Amino acid sequence: MERDVVETMVGFARTLRAAGGAADPERVQAMLAVLDHLDVLDPSEVYWAGRLTLCAGPDDLARYDRCFAAYFSGTTVRPGRRMPQVVVRRMASPAQGGGGDGGERAGGVRAANASAAEVLRDRDVARLTAAERAEVARLIAVLDAGAERRRSRRFAPASTGRLDPARTIRETLRRGGETALPRHRAHRTRPRRVVLIVDVSGSMSPYADALLRFAHAATRAGGRGVEVFSAGTRLTRLTRELRHRDPDAAMAAASAAIPDWSGGTRLGAELKEFLDRFGQRGLARGAIVVIASDGWERGDAALLGEQMARLHRLAHRVVWANPHKARPGYEPLTAGMAAALPYVDDFTSGHSLGALEELARLVAGAGGRAGATSGKGTNMSEANRGVRGVVPPQGSAHA
Repeated sequence: MERDVVETMVGFARTLRAAGGAADPERVQAMLAVLDHLDVLDPSEVYWAGRLTLCAGPDDLARYDRCFAAYFSGTTVRPGRRMPQVVVRRMASPAQGGGGDGGERAGGVRAANASAAEVLRDRDVARLTAAERAEVARLIAVLDAGAERRRSRRFAPASTGRLDPARTIRETLRRGGETALPRHRAHRTRPRRVVLIVDVSGSMSPYADALLRFAHAATRAGGRGVEVFSAGTRLTRLTRELRHRDPDAAMAAASAAIPDWSGGTRLGAELKEFLDRFGQRGLARGAIVVIASDGWERGDAALLGEQMARLHRLAHRVVWANPHKARPGYEPLTAGMAAALPYVDDFTSGHSLGALEELARLVAGAGGRAGATSGKGTNMSEANRGVRGVVPPQGSAHA
């Protein structure tokens, strides 16, 4: 995939920041300024430019090496090993029509190729080899899965916005009664709560590991604002287990806590249990709720529809990730999926690394209420056109 060097390096900085690095905007600007004087086709120069500008201290070095390896070459870095080799090739700019020596684009920015790890982005995780699964797991661990931000009731000082009389008066008194410029305040923002319910039944077993790893990345990014549950024959809360910093340790703890791996599915009953025990008390109210399931309901589909309607009234947005959606000719006609879909705001797949990146963008609010239009995500009205006899709900009340 051809990408502008600036976009590639900003994406890497975003990955490093999601992994806990100190890649703030000022450091990113410093890195880009340094690269403007270096050869971006030289892997060692790219590596050292990023290391010297994006790392704040010794604790960031190992994290930087892991993220550099995963982002550019899809490999891991063990202690004592040399820095990873990034695969970049000279590309021709569009203005050159594929000819020439691959010089600079307009504005003096060169073009480069991303790594071979891009090949795995659209591969179905159910069809990967063990080595490919391990590589995808490493890439999921550094996903930027932060939640969208909402307006808080609290205020903070701001350059523009609502007049702040108290601060204005204090500033006037501090000046000895001389007239001071008016001070302003604006609402603070805070991350919106995210709830993930992952189906771990037998039909979802090829995808459950990747989806739980995505939940771990979301938990790392959102902290205490993220709650995770597994759904099969019973509902299990996994938030505490997935708060381990190490992805493999978190997955081991989650596996030990889930008693119904590869069992049946009672989504309606378990969604009711979630709403009765947690959702009505506040976890689902105003939250982004992500349900990762193929919709195969062994219980009462009508009950699932009733609980989805209840959830839709409480949540800010309901996102459903169905891995089977990516299959050619798929239509959501199973009883469970047909009952749930009218109350879904965004319908996506979640079957591959690229689809999980799309899911992360939906959770971050990039898709908004309209959902995605790229084919990976579908909003509620688009999805309902694929279900015969389903009428969208009226009068929903989102927080």
